[in-house]
Amino acid sequence: MDYLKQPLFFKIKKVLRYVLMYGIRRTYIKVIGQLHMRKKYDKLPSSNNKITRRQIVGIIGCGNYSFSNISYYLNSTYGKVIAACMDINIDRAASMASYYKIPFYTSNSKDIITNNHIELIYIASNHASHTDYAIEALTNGKNVYIEKPHVVSEEQLFKLINAMEKSVGKVFLGFNRPGSRFGKIIKEYLDKETGAGMYNWFVAGHAIDLDHWYFMPEEGGRVLGNLCHWTDFILNLVSQKKTYPIKIYPTRSGKSDCDIVVTYTFGDDTIAVVSFSAKGHTFEGVKEVFSAHKGNCLITMDNFKTMTIEVSDIKRCYYNLFRDHGHKKNILSAFKNVLKNLPYNHSEQMSYIWNTGWLFLKTKEALEQNKVIMIHSFEERNLDLGDYQT
Repeated sequence: MDYLKQPLFFKIKKVLRYVLMYGIRRTYIKVIGQLHMRKKYDKLPSSNNKITRRQIVGIIGCGNYSFSNISYYLNSTYGKVIAACMDINIDRAASMASYYKIPFYTSNSKDIITNNHIELIYIASNHASHTDYAIEALTNGKNVYIEKPHVVSEEQLFKLINAMEKSVGKVFLGFNRPGSRFGKIIKEYLDKETGAGMYNWFVAGHAIDLDHWYFMPEEGGRVLGNLCHWTDFILNLVSQKKTYPIKIYPTRSGKSDCDIVVTYTFGDDTIAVVSFSAKGHTFEGVKEVFSAHKGNCLITMDNFKTMTIEVSDIKRCYYNLFRDHGHKKNILSAFKNVLKNLPYNHSEQMSYIWNTGWLFLKTKEALEQNKVIMIHSFEERNLDLGDYQT
């Protein structure tokens, strides 16, 4: 839905509702982000190219997420640390550079990747391009933050892992929900319990037009564009020692990437279900409801705003003043790690990047082929990474 084309009353109501959900500052930047996406210049503004020593960030992809989340959180927390931004749509690159006072903007990714000032590159371009940009950046010794999904094919996953093995660069992923306040509390409580868990996600998303770029064959559709958030969250809840094998059971009708249900069984007998519905317009954005039962622990969480946890006779209620999906923490933790040269376990992160990617890729395959698929872990597969060359 194009919000700027809606009646004035609708737009006012939308803004007021978002103020209640996200606060004034976040709502304001979301509104500005809508205008940013439509910005056109008769004459492009000039770049001053005066990059300071503390400006170590480059951004590839200047869409709404980069504008309203990545740039916003970096700028509001650390100040002017972004050295350059790039988008194939030069108007968007210029718009973001102008708003956040970024010294340099371009439509050529090599200007970002080969820039000696830049140490960390946030990649938030179209999905199919994430891996190629990341590999090129890693080859040039950069650290990268890859917005979801980090890959859209098995070949890309092999190539990314191969590049990580050869590079000193760190790789961070844009899966934010496990690191959110509620995400961490959920895991803390469930980890205290023994035995298998029962987990359920119900997600209601926007219906999007069939000509949306998500549906281009090379972009991976909504399983890779949306569902990967919740497959990653569930993977983080299961005991690492008993995660595998995982069986993926698809339930679908005419569509393979929305109005679907996927059931997962794990090596520790945990069962998880993700239901993804996309019908009409959801006025408050994506609706997410999570339920869990493990041992004596019962959890219900609504939209990262309210949560109830019961353990035997103890009942606790948690509230966020505003919705917190973990975007801020995830974006800033990557920058902080690079800025302060904090520890980074390369082998553990490589295993995680493979396992979460393999799970959503095989979920897509199971839904498209409408068949049950069993998968194993990165370590168990004894991969020959030479099958694909970077």
